[in-house]
Amino acid sequence: MRSSAVIRPMETSSREPPSFSENALIVLRERYLRRAEDGRLEEPGAMLRRVVQAIAEPSRTYGESPEFWAERFLARMERLEFLPNSPTLMNAGLAGGQLAACFVLPVEDDLDSIFATLALVARIHQTGGGTGFSFSSLRPRGDRVRSTGGVSSGPLSFMDVFDYTTRVIRAGGRRRGANMAVLRVDHPDIEEFVQAKRVSTRLQNFNLSVGVTDGFFAAFDRGEPFRLKNPRTGQAVGSVDPVKLFEMIVESAWTTGDPGLVFLDEINRHNPTPALGSIEATNPCGEQPLLPYESCTLGSINLARFAAGKDVDWPRLKGAIRDAVVFLDNVIDANSYPVVEIAEATRRTRKIGLGVMGLADLLADIGIAYDSEQALTTGGRIAEFLGSTAREASRDLGLKRGSFPAFDASVWRAAGYAAMRNATVTCVAPTGTISMIAGVTGGIEPFFALATVRRVLDGKRLVEVNAAIERELRALGPSGEAALRALHERGSIRGVAGVSQELSRRFPVALEIAPSMHVRMQAAFQQYADAAVSKTVNLPPDASPEAVREVYLLARRLKLKGVTVYRYGSRTGQVLSLVEEQARPDCRECAV
Repeated sequence: MRSSAVIRPMETSSREPPSFSENALIVLRERYLRRAEDGRLEEPGAMLRRVVQAIAEPSRTYGESPEFWAERFLARMERLEFLPNSPTLMNAGLAGGQLAACFVLPVEDDLDSIFATLALVARIHQTGGGTGFSFSSLRPRGDRVRSTGGVSSGPLSFMDVFDYTTRVIRAGGRRRGANMAVLRVDHPDIEEFVQAKRVSTRLQNFNLSVGVTDGFFAAFDRGEPFRLKNPRTGQAVGSVDPVKLFEMIVESAWTTGDPGLVFLDEINRHNPTPALGSIEATNPCGEQPLLPYESCTLGSINLARFAAGKDVDWPRLKGAIRDAVVFLDNVIDANSYPVVEIAEATRRTRKIGLGVMGLADLLADIGIAYDSEQALTTGGRIAEFLGSTAREASRDLGLKRGSFPAFDASVWRAAGYAAMRNATVTCVAPTGTISMIAGVTGGIEPFFALATVRRVLDGKRLVEVNAAIERELRALGPSGEAALRALHERGSIRGVAGVSQELSRRFPVALEIAPSMHVRMQAAFQQYADAAVSKTVNLPPDASPEAVREVYLLARRLKLKGVTVYRYGSRTGQVLSLVEEQARPDCRECAV
């Protein structure tokens, strides 16, 4: 519950203020810093103090000192060791502040329900949240509608309505609207869904994922017809060739980047509260599978801040993880929820999602190539340490503050835990803008390129040159300056004259990394994550559809909960592009 106590502004910290890059300051001014009525803009340090003060306050409810926690949280954030998701940075400390990033909302086969959900989508997007949906319960196109005597237009028509609403709402917002649409592979309209984004202007504010099942892959393996079911009646209404459908999914993903796959049965094998229902959808980037009306607040540890020689500073990392778990648990109490159904569902399971960012920066700093077996081992060690430490912290909070209300019917009770504060504790998010604020790579992604252009809200373009490689090259003198010029053209230093093999191996970029290594890194983290892992498998422009096929099948074998591919240049408006490419007159806009 939220405290009604008056919150006084914190005194200015005596520590050094955080050192933000110029690009980070641009993003902060555009999206996060509050503007007073007299026009004055909030300082970045004041933003951090506003956030930690609001998030520390719920500690009072449990007999703890808000001042103690505010100072701990502030120290972590000033050192850029930890940052919460964007809505928390934007809205904490404000009246009616909505602090969660991730929501899953129900879409039932009823017109009133659909448009009630749509109204809620608008409210959530206005406050910076993202929404995920399963449209699998909607009757297929052409099915009868008893109340009117007409026929249904199918789930894709309603996705178009949701997409348009998002486009309207985002025009006045500080974040790009984001949605996830999941459709079960056995829905009669699955082929239309798979090919929806081949029309380039359609569903631009949606990520699409096919909800694949064990039954589908069993039919795929045997080469037998796979039955499609009308969700209104539960009856089979035909069948498809699973091999041909899978190839259609592969071809569409190769062409447009969508759809990805969500492995529904794998997700539900790890559902922490199966008694509350099956999970059918995720948040927009796929790292948080949630039940209808659940929300989740995310935060990320900046791994780049924990390099120690050729290893990780494990004791310091442990302290940061434990503080971050308390922070995210406090957010649940400090939050203002859009509707009572979301408040109740969220508090019932108290799901949080603590992840990481800056993995590639850490690996480069400690001398490990991202595309190496040693990197996979190190990633697995970090993931295991994050998971075990965060669960330990949640257990300790559960013993002190009480377990989440659905604990007795959860897998944690069945596994012998005496208490657990949060039904899920860890996931890996893409950390798009907060990693820019921290000045590191997003999530567990490799360096996309060492010199890039990022398009942010309202089309602003930010040139980013990796600070670490720039320092390394400038230290080489004239040869390094020449290499830096080549870096701007290519985005990479592999094969550049004057750059040692050791240095180039430490800084591989996404398109130089074998697709299987992308998938295996995701698997290294998924093995220990409570929820899921958001990771893009980057493919070069000349990759074949067969490469997409191999990625999807490897993801299945490695028991991922979801997988996404992106072939460079396959979509207009992509998030990142090379600096020189943006300067060409024929270059298409890259998407964020």
